[in-house]
Amino acid sequence: MIHSCIWNRFIKSVLITTMLTLPLSGCISISGKNEEFDKNINTVNLIYYTLGNSDPDLKMVNDKINEVLAQKIGITITYIKIGWQEYNDRINTLISTGTPFDIAFTTDYSSYVQRGAWLRLDSYLSNFGKDMYDAIDPVLWQGVRMEDGGIYGVPTNKELAVRMQWMYPETLVQKYDIDITKYNTLESLDPLFQMIKEKEPSYQLMEMDKDSQNFFAMYGYEYVLDKPLPLMVRSLDPDAHVINIFETKEARQVLDTLRSYYVKGYINEDAALRESQNLKREERVFWKSAGGGPLSENSWSKDRGYKVVAYPVTPPLITTESVRGGIMAINAKSAHPVESVKFLNLLNTDPEIRNLFNYGIEGVHYTLDKSGQVLLKSSGDSGNDPVSEVGYEGVQYTQGNWFILKTIGGKYPDPLDKWDQYRAANAEYVTSKLLGFTPNLTSMSIQVNLIKMVWEKYYPSLMTGSVDVDRVLPKFNEELKQAGLDEVRTEVQRQLDVWRVDQMHGIHSVRQKAH
Repeated sequence: MIHSCIWNRFIKSVLITTMLTLPLSGCISISGKNEEFDKNINTVNLIYYTLGNSDPDLKMVNDKINEVLAQKIGITITYIKIGWQEYNDRINTLISTGTPFDIAFTTDYSSYVQRGAWLRLDSYLSNFGKDMYDAIDPVLWQGVRMEDGGIYGVPTNKELAVRMQWMYPETLVQKYDIDITKYNTLESLDPLFQMIKEKEPSYQLMEMDKDSQNFFAMYGYEYVLDKPLPLMVRSLDPDAHVINIFETKEARQVLDTLRSYYVKGYINEDAALRESQNLKREERVFWKSAGGGPLSENSWSKDRGYKVVAYPVTPPLITTESVRGGIMAINAKSAHPVESVKFLNLLNTDPEIRNLFNYGIEGVHYTLDKSGQVLLKSSGDSGNDPVSEVGYEGVQYTQGNWFILKTIGGKYPDPLDKWDQYRAANAEYVTSKLLGFTPNLTSMSIQVNLIKMVWEKYYPSLMTGSVDVDRVLPKFNEELKQAGLDEVRTEVQRQLDVWRVDQMHGIHSVRQKAH
């Protein structure tokens, strides 16, 4: 009888353990400190993918996020961060294979919409997502609206224009009394580089990578889709034609200048092979180009580990590319669309959850100074002399509304009115004549893929000055033609003409579909 009783207890124990470890139709019970909450509420669990390093403390932060989410909206998340180089392939694989997930940061918004990957949100934004719809700038919603008039993603509420800025170490700017506002073309930098090369040989003069920068924006051009398709239009010309930018005199000037700088040793030799990356701490670099909004030099200084100053060299222009710089989307096949919208709504309106995603846990990953500004422990600003290991880092532009974030203090503090300065800048930006235009090229996917292959073959080396322009540029343009660029350009022009007519009449075009 004793053995029978022990056996029965053992069987019950195994059954209970098994039941607790099996997923119950997407619902889980939150374990942890709030035992009273655990007993009474089951929560829907959402699978969420985003960009970033898989931090050592990610699970700790995920647990804290779930504690807050469960109490506020009865939802938890499985928080998955994927590195920059792997992210695009991972999301493509998830969508192509139908692997279940609910929410993702989207790096190629329009093409995935046209593949049917993202959930149309219009019907949700008047109820479950109304708070975030009201909180986010209307221009951003206009920018993410697709050719069928639908909204398929939630834009990050941030600066409306991401301007190209050139950054320099403040110590050298002060030492040599450099007026950085005088340098707003690539050609103008040459005498400055010569001087620094002679007087500060320990500095790398220019830091570039294979993704390069959109130097053509300095001439008023913007991409009609994205960079692997080298079709551009002048942003402020309402009648501008679609062109292959690499057939223009402006592109030739940029390429010739970059080539001369590479030959002179200004550009890092590995530029054509170097992956896009965050700024390396303490690296001695004189000039670096990056996209950013007001006060970006504060965050860049923190990343570098020394003070940098920056000056914008492109117009304050709101483009489709700039407003789509950070979008979170819901899987069209998600089993929990309403809960996903509720999560995004909270993330964009609730300061507690937004700051938790961005900075981690107060007292663990940061402290607050007397002004309520964040002192990041990983930067040494918390009062510890050595820079501690980074336990957790949010990627700010990927995770929702900036205007409810705490500002950063420490060695390179944000002004207390940072977000007021952002709002003031947003009010002064100029809107591109192409804002909201998205060509539908699903019928030309073969040509687009071939063009991308040609792009990847030539663009990194050309745009870093690593190869002879006279020899390589003609090959690039010829292979673009062979890949079908002229046919794609003609189709994009046709769709743009239709879109312009519809814009004049205030109609959301539903006719921009390929023949």
